[in-house]
Amino acid sequence: MNTKDSKYFKKLGLRIKELREEKGLDQKAFAFDCEIGRTQLHMIENGKTNPRLLTLMKIANALEISLSSLVDLS
Repeated sequence: MNTKDSKYFKKLGLRIKELREEKGLDQKAFAFDCEIGRTQLHMIENGKTNPRLLTLMKIANALEISLSSLVDLS
């Protein structure tokens, strides 16, 4: 990952974490809701991975927001 990509994924992960915490969910419960592993969620929230589109769709669905809203960090 280049620096620009890395910064984007860190911002995306922080956004997901903040939205999850606003709903009062811990990582384990939220990962279960998203049908992904807790370790995978941890990696996404810390900007250490490039999540697949399907994973982002699951996260957006669990947060009850659109995918476009989730990934628009401008």
